[in-house]
Amino acid sequence: MAWINMISEFDAKGELERLYKKVTEPWGGVDNIMKIHSINPASLDAHLTLYKTVMFGKSPIPPVDREMIAVVVSVLNHCHY
Repeated sequence: MAWINMISEFDAKGELERLYKKVTEPWGGVDNIMKIHSINPASLDAHLTLYKTVMFGKSPIPPVDREMIAVVVSVLNHCHY
């Protein structure tokens, strides 16, 4: 399995720290799917923008259907998130 170097929530500084605060989960940490962007905070910011646009932006697809599409794709990809 490949490994991507990640910066932890405790070691984040500057822009990365600011972005981590936006994506900190109720359990108090940041999901690894977000931390994989840690060596390039601009990619984390772009990930968040894309997610918000796809899931909450103007679209003829209702939000509940968007969420169901995301669930089905995650299942098909064997994703645990």
